[in-house]
Amino acid sequence: MGSSRLARCLFVIAAGLGVSRFALSPALADGDVVTAVSSQVSSDYVRKRLPDGSIEPETYTFGKGGHLAGTMRDDSVDKLDFMDLAKTIAVPLASRQYVPATDKDPNATHLLIMVYWGKTSGAEDASDSAVYENLQSSQTSAPPPPPPPPTGNSHVAAGSGIAATVMNTARQDTTTGAFASVAAENALRDQADLRNARLLGYDAELAAASGLEMTAFRNRRDDLIAEIEENRYFIVLMAYDFQALWKHKQHKLLWVARMSVRERGTNFTRVLPSMVQYASQFFGEDSHGLLRRTLPQGHVEVGELKDLGEVPQK
Repeated sequence: MGSSRLARCLFVIAAGLGVSRFALSPALADGDVVTAVSSQVSSDYVRKRLPDGSIEPETYTFGKGGHLAGTMRDDSVDKLDFMDLAKTIAVPLASRQYVPATDKDPNATHLLIMVYWGKTSGAEDASDSAVYENLQSSQTSAPPPPPPPPTGNSHVAAGSGIAATVMNTARQDTTTGAFASVAAENALRDQADLRNARLLGYDAELAAASGLEMTAFRNRRDDLIAEIEENRYFIVLMAYDFQALWKHKQHKLLWVARMSVRERGTNFTRVLPSMVQYASQFFGEDSHGLLRRTLPQGHVEVGELKDLGEVPQK
């Protein structure tokens, strides 16, 4: 699935879900591996409880949503097989009483969990682009030399004045053009930031922080933008009502969980089990905003998972 198609799919499907409060952890060391998690739940989705108070299990089948590749080749995520990814996700899903459907009867399946994964392409190096270099060059280049003094030849003097005017005009046009190019570049950068914010679950927090520029929390928006503009590994799980889809062709989204870590200094395959394990506490639960947590070091054993097939693409 292409990146634009994947992004459109994620944004349109998730548009009906709300996000609430803002929550960020304290500043972390540069070498820390931190996962960011955001989850939302539909207002009519409630986990049922058994008489003993435990959560009633719900059956699910996976759907292969799509893989978004970054601008640079990255084997730790690009070569990850979907079934290997699904096996890893199945472990923490089971801890939340979500169990793979084993009955061939589709009437016994509760959820279709679509899985999207990959790496965003941030804009943290945009200031090094050719557009910004052209603007800097136009600002630092030497002005045209002054015209020579009059020599008594009025035609020569007039010609020199015209030449100087033309050169000044050309320089101003170059500067104006450079500013226009930077403005267009900034607009594209803002659009990319917004797409990544929506994909990663930062959009509501970014909107909430936009009105804090004149307060003690003015750095909050800058911190969020800095994270959004990093290249980030991500996984998005979207759980649909399988019965509504199967019987009525209705795409009823019940919950969505978004998790991500920065790419720099991180191997996606190695960090994947810990990232999903931490995020799993919010599978089917609202995180009430964006949460960030340093990932613990550990090892997760992955059992066997049956391939139940992929959902046909429309």
